[in-house]
Amino acid sequence: MNLPIASQPTLSAVLWPAAGKSRLLRPAILALAGTLVLTISAKIQVPFYPVPITMQTLVVLALGMAYGWRLGVATVLLYLAEGAFGLPVFAGTPEKGIGIAYMMGGTGGYLLGFVLAAGVCGWLAEQGWDRGVVRTALAMLLGNALIYVPGLLWLGTLFGWDKPILAWGLTPFLLGDALKIALAAALLPACWKLIGRRRA
Repeated sequence: MNLPIASQPTLSAVLWPAAGKSRLLRPAILALAGTLVLTISAKIQVPFYPVPITMQTLVVLALGMAYGWRLGVATVLLYLAEGAFGLPVFAGTPEKGIGIAYMMGGTGGYLLGFVLAAGVCGWLAEQGWDRGVVRTALAMLLGNALIYVPGLLWLGTLFGWDKPILAWGLTPFLLGDALKIALAAALLPACWKLIGRRRA
């Protein structure tokens, strides 16, 4: 099945068009900047109920939508490669381990989900889903589900399905994720409105 050709430019394409010498340099700079923002978002914990939240899933989804699916996926893969090589880029590193050993632990499935979520959210953004509040929220909701599904499957495989997998890896985070989706659903369309006003 062939995916439809992108009909809409992404935020990054509008803010920094690929032209001339920047055509090769631009994606490398954006990808490196994206991994830096992902690392920072993984390290910041915001007090919240019932558990503290990081901004990492929000950044994964927003990067996918701002970059488009190709650059979004490439950025997340670069981030995972940095972690695999032992850089302390993930939440809880280096205290809870680093490298492949950390990635094969309880968070491994969620890390895989980051790639899927960035790809799908990026593709939806290329179809114009980041221009309105409702469709942005739906795209983010789908992206969030694509993070949870492999995350929960890996937790169940790793620790056993007789354990309270949903209580460990889903329910404590739902309220925080709903807040992050609402934030992104307001922020991305607002960015497009601001760009439209500047061009007018």
